[in-house]
This record gives sequence, C-alpha cells and structure tokens, in this order.
Amino acid sequence: MHPILNIRRSYSQIEDKNELAGRRISSPVRKISVVTVLENPYVGRYVEDLGPLIEASVDLGKLMAQMALDALGSHKPQGYGKGGLVGLQGEAEHASALLTTAFAGPIRAAIGGGKAWISSMVKQAAPGATIDIPMNHIDDVYVRSHYDGVTLSLQDTPMPDEIAIIFCLTSGARLNARVGGLTHEEVMKQE
Repeated sequence: MHPILNIRRSYSQIEDKNELAGRRISSPVRKISVVTVLENPYVGRYVEDLGPLIEASVDLGKLMAQMALDALGSHKPQGYGKGGLVGLQGEAEHASALLTTAFAGPIRAAIGGGKAWISSMVKQAAPGATIDIPMNHIDDVYVRSHYDGVTLSLQDTPMPDEIAIIFCLTSGARLNARVGGLTHEEVMKQE
C-alpha cells in the first residue's frame, strides 16, 4: 500500500435480494459494498496540492477491487457506485481526491468493464452518519433499470481524523424495474 495511506479497518456488506412487492426472481441480485477506513494525512490543515492522495488512490483502487470481487463471488457486475465520508477535522475534497479516475482505473480493469462514469457522493460527517451511494450501469449510464443506490451507516466511522472510501457493485437491475429505456442486454449486444 502507498506510504501516505494508513488503513485502520475495512468493511464488506453483502445483500442478496430475491423478492420485492410479492414478486420472486429465480436468481438473486447481489449488491455489495466495501469500505476502507484510512487515517487522513491532511487532518486539521489546508493542503493546496492533493496530488499525493490521487497518486496513492491507485493502490487503494487495486485493494478495493479485490475486496469487491471477493464479496461479489460468482456474480457478474452490472452496476457500480462510489463515495466517501470524511471526518470532521478533514475536508470532503480529501475523499474526492481518493475517488478520481486513478482510483477507478484498477477497479474497471478488475471487473472487466466500466465504460460509464461512476456515480459518486462525498461528504464531511460525524461517526455513524448515513451516506447514499448512487449507482448506475457499468457500461452505459442510460440503462435506467440500474439507477439505484446503497445506503450505509458505519458505526464509529469516520472518526474526526479519518476518511472512509466506499465502492459498491450490483449483479443486476433494481428488482421489478419497468420504466423502459435501454436494457443491459442491448448494451451487451453492442460490444
């Protein structure tokens, strides 16, 4: 791991959804979230150049890609999203620096796709705050069935001097999605 990043702890959350509104599906949709909590190297002070965080995020992306694939198991990724929580002695910009294309590149490589931008949310927050991570299709943002989200609240995270970086994957669309538009299958045929 890059020397600027001190990982304090990590989390993985797995949800398998089989039924919604009385309609059961044959194969569950798996939605996962992985979180890495880091010591904020810029806590309590303004730093003009966040380049070192952006550079360090490449290693973080590699680590979190493996965490996400482990949690996804045999399911294939169809949707993704990312976000960050920054403790009250830091700035939301610190999480943003860890979530650029430098972070996302290793994840895209690991999941074998990812032409679409990755929806993102960052905020400064106290421990236990809730964050909603927006999600979309991995290869085309116009696949409406994959507009979704993950809501997380992490106990004791982020502490005032921490940054929690979050990455989410889903193996399918929202259950019972029926608002039309481009489908996952149509996107796959275009490739």
